[in-house]
Amino acid sequence: MANFEREFDWDSEIEKDSDFILLPEGDYDFTVTNFERARHARSEKLPPCNKAIVSLTVNAPERTAVIKHNLFLHSKCEGLLSAFFCAIGLKKHGEKLKMDWNAVVGKKGRCKITTRKWINDNGEEIQSNDIKRFYDPPEQSAQASVSTDAASPSGVYVPGQF
Repeated sequence: MANFEREFDWDSEIEKDSDFILLPEGDYDFTVTNFERARHARSEKLPPCNKAIVSLTVNAPERTAVIKHNLFLHSKCEGLLSAFFCAIGLKKHGEKLKMDWNAVVGKKGRCKITTRKWINDNGEEIQSNDIKRFYDPPEQSAQASVSTDAASPSGVYVPGQF
């Protein structure tokens, strides 16, 4: 039987369990396994703009987890975009880059994952994983410590809440 996305009827049979996993905080290797184009409506800190939603697959000791991460295409986030492209080896510090989103799927990198807690509309505490920073690949680490990056003095991606 083909495995494809579809709408369920009210009386459809279901079988697949949730694949959500909360990873412990730490540094992980990732592979970009998907990319979606979307639109950010507006927030307190950021006006409407395009955004890329990247799916990062992380092989953790427990099992594989997928974290979806938003990258906002706005000048306020240019350093964050640069850090992502540096982490996956498509950009070098100090050089301009025309973002090639079609090239990101399959690329590998390393990131710091943290746990975010919030209260949902029902008053329940919810937890999820967030990407705290993207690390430079080993060959760029020495260069990053010498260069100055607009996103962060250490040359790594440190997101704000948008």
